[in-house]
Amino acid sequence: MVGANSEPAGKNTNRASIRAGFNSLPDQTLTMIARMHLKSLFIAAVTFAAVVPPARAEATETAGLSDELMRHAQELFDAIVPGNTEPWKKYFADDCLFFDEKGRNLTKAELVADIQPMPKGYSGTIKVGKAKSLIQGDTAILSYDVDETETVFGQNLTARYHATDTWLRRNNIWQIAASQVFRYYEDPVVGKIDIKKLPDFVGTYELAPGQTRKVFVEGDKLFVERKGKREELFPEASEIFFRKGVEGRILFRYGDKGKVEALIDRRNNEDIIWRKIE
Repeated sequence: MVGANSEPAGKNTNRASIRAGFNSLPDQTLTMIARMHLKSLFIAAVTFAAVVPPARAEATETAGLSDELMRHAQELFDAIVPGNTEPWKKYFADDCLFFDEKGRNLTKAELVADIQPMPKGYSGTIKVGKAKSLIQGDTAILSYDVDETETVFGQNLTARYHATDTWLRRNNIWQIAASQVFRYYEDPVVGKIDIKKLPDFVGTYELAPGQTRKVFVEGDKLFVERKGKREELFPEASEIFFRKGVEGRILFRYGDKGKVEALIDRRNNEDIIWRKIE
């Protein structure tokens, strides 16, 4: 009878036969088998090392390069306040393209000349972060946020930008070949307005036949609606309003009779006029 921890007699016989077979082999044969086994293990290890580490090494190298380029970016912005041009000379290629948040297209010489110390009474800091990178061969694209804090005679200002730099490795030296900066849009501070003036703006305004928008008041708030879409108009000044997250301004123009005659949709300093029809 076989117990719970016992094996069938046949299995014991087979294992005993295998052991006996190995024991009967000459020592030279056993040595050859051992060498073949070690050789197989060595080949497997080399194959694994050849396949896995390069990918890991490449990822590590890419992450390391991204971190290094971000340090260079921070070094560039740290140099702005004191007007230190050396990092800008070092990290920008002589044939670089540079487009700033003001829409200027600068050569390297113009860019370097633009780096001047902040005037007396001005100070600030610029920090980079939230980086994303795309690196392939001798090209690295680095995109990141730029947070600026400026103090002007004790008053604080803040601004947020986004920069994208294209680095090229030429002659084993990484330099910026192209850079572009834009400024994030931010709503102005909501101003105070005499709510008694709000009814002056109420009415229907026409851009062209069949193209109208309505302005109305609910409580102490002003709204504009077009094709079923309504938006609140927030005051910036007594007759100047803005919509949350939308660039541009909405202005109301008074006529000679002292009544509002038009709504002005101002975009990038250009005006679209909506005539008041009722």
